[in-house]
Amino acid sequence: MENKVELLKKVNKALENVFNFVKQDGGELKIIDLTDDMVLQVELNGACRTCDMNTMTFKAGVEETILKSIPEIKSVEALNFSFEQIRL
Repeated sequence: MENKVELLKKVNKALENVFNFVKQDGGELKIIDLTDDMVLQVELNGACRTCDMNTMTFKAGVEETILKSIPEIKSVEALNFSFEQIRL
């Protein structure tokens, strides 16, 4: 299994387009940690915090990209919002 540093490099490469998309809309996607249990922890900040589309950005952008690109990662967790708080 690859070490944490190598996996985080893969994460950054895989999310390159998502980073750019979020930034264009005034948001920020921040990688916080990759846990020992292989859970990638992220935050959506800036305009993403109040955007009605942040669930889609997280699920279809971040989570789907990571789980397809890096099978070693078991799940992706948003640290600064919960789906119950988000208007659907």
